Order: sequence, then C-alpha cells, then structure tokens
Amino acid sequence: MYLVDTNVISEARKGAQANPGVTAFWRGADATNIYLAAQTVGELRRGLENIRLRGDAGQAARLATWLDQVTTDYADRILAFDADCAQVWGKLMSPHPQHPIDKQIAAIALIHDLTVVTRHVDDFRGTGTRLHNPFR
Repeated sequence: MYLVDTNVISEARKGAQANPGVTAFWRGADATNIYLAAQTVGELRRGLENIRLRGDAGQAARLATWLDQVTTDYADRILAFDADCAQVWGKLMSPHPQHPIDKQIAAIALIHDLTVVTRHVDDFRGTGTRLHNPFR
C-alpha cells in the first residue's frame, strides 16, 4: 500500500507528458491501495493559490477543478495527521528538523504501514519509511 507524495500526483496530472516511471506506477498500482496525506492536499491547494496570485486565473481554475476531483476520488483515502502521528513526527524532527511537512507525511506512512512514493527520497531518508521513487 502506498502514500503518494505531492510531486507524484502532480506529475500524473500531466497525462501523456508525465514521466514514464510515474505513468507505469499508476498503471500498475491497485487504486484502492493508494492513499494521500492531508498535507498533500494542502500543498496542492497552495500551488494553485500561488498560480492564482500570479494572475493566471484560467490555470488556477483548471487546477481547482482537478483538485476537487482528486479530493472526491480519494475522499476515503486521505489520511489525517492525528495525535499518534504527532508523537512519531516529534521523534522524527529531533535531532534533524529539516523538511517538517515531509516528516509529517513520513509519520503518517509509519503509523499506517505505507510505502511513501516520492521523487524526493532524500527528504525522507532516516525516517524509517519504505520509499519508492517512480521517477527513476
């Protein structure tokens, strides 16, 4: 079972232009075994709001429609950051406080026994999470 990082679901949005490894990951995975962290939804929202603030209302609207579809499709597979995750996150942050959101995602993966699927495996190293980089 997989916890997909923001960069992987964003890449999948590119369709035929997406990285072939990412495309192969999505094709080969059972959709019911793919989860998102609430943090990923927040990062996607931040990205589209940044585009809106830059004045590209059309692209922001397309991304908002896509994000609405993602949150609908994954409604029962978006994992929250709860008190148990917070305990694990606190351990992961000490003594290396870099990448706090990635460590929150790692904590969720550890609590739910999921493999993190990400391009940025170095940001997750040392957390104890299983990692898969489909971009390779």
